Amino acid sequence: MLLGEADMGLLDQCEELFKTSNLYDVIGVTNDASEAEVRRGYYKVSLQVHPDRSPGDGQATAKFQTLGKVYAVLSDKDQRAIYDEQGIVDEESDSLDQDRNWEEYWRTMFPKITLQDILNFEKSYKDSEEEKHDLMRVYEEHKGDMDMIMENVLCATQEDEPRIRAVLQCAIDSKVLPAHKAFTNESAKKKSSRKRKADKERKEAEEMQKEMGLNSEDSLVAMIKKNQKSKEAGFNNFMDNMEAKYCKKRPSSSSGRKGKK
Repeated sequence: MLLGEADMGLLDQCEELFKTSNLYDVIGVTNDASEAEVRRGYYKVSLQVHPDRSPGDGQATAKFQTLGKVYAVLSDKDQRAIYDEQGIVDEESDSLDQDRNWEEYWRTMFPKITLQDILNFEKSYKDSEEEKHDLMRVYEEHKGDMDMIMENVLCATQEDEPRIRAVLQCAIDSKVLPAHKAFTNESAKKKSSRKRKADKERKEAEEMQKEMGLNSEDSLVAMIKKNQKSKEAGFNNFMDNMEAKYCKKRPSSSSGRKGKK
């Protein structure tokens, strides 16, 4: 059974809830992580323990609140320096206030993403070095299976497949990637099946938009719901990346007085 949070320092809370007192380990980053990496790490873990997403976890609220405190320390230049140098945190800082609304703090950090944000991201992402890196990573993870590659790469549509194939083939030809048979010897039947599936999903989305009189943004939401079962994980990963990418940076707060855990 957990001790009362008021009776425990942040490092003790981390040990109790996450089985480590290392703040960097809690959010899954290294101690030399950049500000952006710290922010993404915090966001990724907070999604896993957010009370709304973890209704069966009795400790979800405590974990979520503790994560907010971890990020408050690591996102503040002065507090992070104290922690790095001395292994302590400033328990009396305003940013670690026990009464702070951590849900509000989280939503301020990660506002909801609009359709225009998605479109802007897609435009800048395609043909970028980031996309190329993601393509090669997913290719390796799934041993060249194009079904899985198209399912897991951000913003990928059926129309993008020739371009994606060309990028991967170039990397294979230059010996950057190994030549997996699933990719180099993919059957025409498998390619046709993937295209039929994509065409079917697009047609269903268009019919839903027409039947319900949806605008473009509502149509996007409807299409997501239509394919939620088969693509939920992939879409959640996409939105996680989007929200982390467009999150607002929170200004540093004063460090206050130093105190041990």
